[in-house]
Amino acid sequence: MEKINVVIAGPRGRMGREAVKLVQQTENYHLIAVVDHKYDGRFLSEVEGFFGLEIPIYSDIAKCFCETKADVLIDLTTPEHGMFHTKTALEYGVRPVVGTTGFSKENLSELDSICREKEIGCIIAPNFAIGAVLMMKFAQMAGKYFNDVEIIELHHDQKLDAPSGTAVKTAEMIADVRKAKKQGHPEEKEAITGARGAEYEGMHIHSVRLPGLIAHQQVMFGSEGQTLSIRHDSYNRQSFMSGVKLAVDTVLKIDTLVYGLENILE
Repeated sequence: MEKINVVIAGPRGRMGREAVKLVQQTENYHLIAVVDHKYDGRFLSEVEGFFGLEIPIYSDIAKCFCETKADVLIDLTTPEHGMFHTKTALEYGVRPVVGTTGFSKENLSELDSICREKEIGCIIAPNFAIGAVLMMKFAQMAGKYFNDVEIIELHHDQKLDAPSGTAVKTAEMIADVRKAKKQGHPEEKEAITGARGAEYEGMHIHSVRLPGLIAHQQVMFGSEGQTLSIRHDSYNRQSFMSGVKLAVDTVLKIDTLVYGLENILE
């Protein structure tokens, strides 16, 4: 079985630590380097929780790709670094698998153009949990029949972006099949600004941030005399790793940008 050389950006994060475990436990994956702004020039074994992993750490991602022969970048960093890391990987012929959210439509369009020009694959997934992806697909199915929908996403209080990438992606998928409608009473007023949440194509999105949460989302549909709720809960970050593995295995076989794990599920 041919080895896949992997670089992980963001290894000290909660998702990053799980990704390191995934690569170490997968027979044909080989972790050759990590990208971290704090421990440049040292080894992962010197960082708490990574005993025995003599993996070099780079703060300069371009230098990392120059000095290693990476096949895939797994980026689990922050919105401000994710775009730069992804573009740099593509420039060096490395295929990115990105779990960082916060990419704008302009960002995705630019990355799509680079992928097509270089004929190289890239997968960006707002959520790597297979159950969350199915939740989004089921919500899209329901969106054909229910015009009134609200999305409530709940995450830990250290999450930087709101609404979550999963909530935005869900709204986009529903909007593709839903008859346009501005929800609520025509004369509705917010007594406190933001009470009705963010608005996307007439739908409302509510973001909850509390310690103790991991990643959760409920999509609520309503029509005359009935409601339908579709919910997914991730109780630990290991729940995302099956999706990361699927993305790594798939990105080597494609030559375009894929946004959303639902597009590679058979």
